[in-house]
Amino acid sequence: MYVGTLSFDLLLGDVRSLKQKRSVVRPIIAELQRKCAVSVAEVGEQDLYRRAVIGLAVVSGNAAHATEVLDRCERLVAGRPEVELLSARRRFHTEEDD
Repeated sequence: MYVGTLSFDLLLGDVRSLKQKRSVVRPIIAELQRKCAVSVAEVGEQDLYRRAVIGLAVVSGNAAHATEVLDRCERLVAGRPEVELLSARRRFHTEEDD
């Protein structure tokens, strides 16, 4: 079993309230869930208007498949014009990890 995690540090465009921030972040989360079948949530910077941290995870029996899914997620987020992807942090975990 392989677990891949990915976190995105995002700079949002012209956002001036937490309500506007939600209107940008929620569609990204929904699209990741729908197109990539991953578990995803906003996991950081909830109190800042123009920043967001989104985390996601995928579980697979195959390391190559987990990598493919994470690559697809990263391309999807990087291609969104309303956000700037500042960084993406990727980790893999296996059953043998302690």
